[in-house]
Amino acid sequence: MSSSSTFRRMDLLGVVALAAATAHAGDFRISGPFTHDNLAIYLLHGSGGKAGKKLLTLQEAMGQQKAVVFETGQVNELSIENRSDEEVYIQSGDIVKGGQQDRVISKDMVLPPYSGKLPISSFCVERGRWTKRGNEDVRQFNASTMVVPSKALKVAVRDGKDQQKVWAEVARAQTGLSAGAGGGVGGGVVGGVPGFVAESVLVSASPTSMQLALENKKVTAASEAYLKKLSNIVDGKSDVVGYAYAMNGKVNSAEVYASHDLFVRMWPKMLRASAAEALADRANAKPAAIPAKVAVEKALADGDRGKEISVDSTGRLSILKKVSDAMILFESRDRDLGKEWIHRSYVAK
Repeated sequence: MSSSSTFRRMDLLGVVALAAATAHAGDFRISGPFTHDNLAIYLLHGSGGKAGKKLLTLQEAMGQQKAVVFETGQVNELSIENRSDEEVYIQSGDIVKGGQQDRVISKDMVLPPYSGKLPISSFCVERGRWTKRGNEDVRQFNASTMVVPSKALKVAVRDGKDQQKVWAEVARAQTGLSAGAGGGVGGGVVGGVPGFVAESVLVSASPTSMQLALENKKVTAASEAYLKKLSNIVDGKSDVVGYAYAMNGKVNSAEVYASHDLFVRMWPKMLRASAAEALADRANAKPAAIPAKVAVEKALADGDRGKEISVDSTGRLSILKKVSDAMILFESRDRDLGKEWIHRSYVAK
């Protein structure tokens, strides 16, 4: 039974599926919501498949100096090298900091061991800078601690066609963060983020940087309440493979992975992005009922039933895009594992 069939059944019966795992993915049981302020998180429980197990994330690989992302001098293409004997998972929306300007990776990818230098597509998320910043190495990137924080920016990056649209959504996200944090995010010194090496770099040197906006002290301080309340909701739950979230009473997005191991590696980074998105949209918050689990089930079912629009590829992954009246679904499939999906990203229109 496919997950699409599972969600059709849930949509018809209004219950959460508890069926046994299939060859491709487990059926999802939804728990929650777990809430703080205008953000509600729903955990997706399932058994998972072979894909997604024993993968390093890009953040881990760069932090352990097992993978290096190199500047090429081309805005929309970087190069990446895996110098370890482990596979590395790269997710669309991962921001890499440094080089001649901060970039965001546009497509999911699995990097093989000892890969040599391979091309990887990207967009600029720091309009204007094309020089060395502080003590960063202009020839390569030094970290990937953040992911883009809004559904509109996720779609602009994944669609992979329009740099101007990406810049416009970066600017919109920064404006929202400024409003949510109670002040501008374009000045002062970069704040410390867990897992990030602090630097004395003036944000004013890179006022358009999405990365530095997310690192801003006001933003990190305002986001901390979300993280403190929600970060540990996955503890002790070994079958969680993804999460969905709602903001201001509306289902927003969901990120689902093929294994619990890959999910928990991505969870801190993804939750920080969801908290930033909620913070940026907090000024628009009005009293609203928290969506019931059935609303999440319906949204996912709608995404699964969407019309297939395109198929792209990066290395061994094929990336399917489906569009319905209410949702966009991007599904990355691993051709080395019989096209098992490794990541599903649902975005509400």
